[in-house]
Amino acid sequence: MEFAFSGRVIEWRGPAPYYFVPVPDEESADIREVAAMATYGWGVIPVEARIGEVAFQTSLFPKDGGYLLPLKVAVRKPSGLTAGEEVTVEMTVRLHETQPR
Repeated sequence: MEFAFSGRVIEWRGPAPYYFVPVPDEESADIREVAAMATYGWGVIPVEARIGEVAFQTSLFPKDGGYLLPLKVAVRKPSGLTAGEEVTVEMTVRLHETQPR
């Protein structure tokens, strides 16, 4: 399941700051439809994503009926991404392999 969307980088303050791109409502609804085939627990959804030239693997965090795409330092630094910037994301939800019976 592949997606492309744009979103604004947000900062989540805590003991250490975390950065995310919220997944838009329409894409979040599509992901919820396949969540059971993708999640490995706690509602997180494994994905492969790309922002610019930086490709990475991570897991979407569920939040208020939608999802947040976490941006590690290794993803943000090469492109100089900071809170408030608009980014374009290409993302593939990694579904579990179904085993033949």
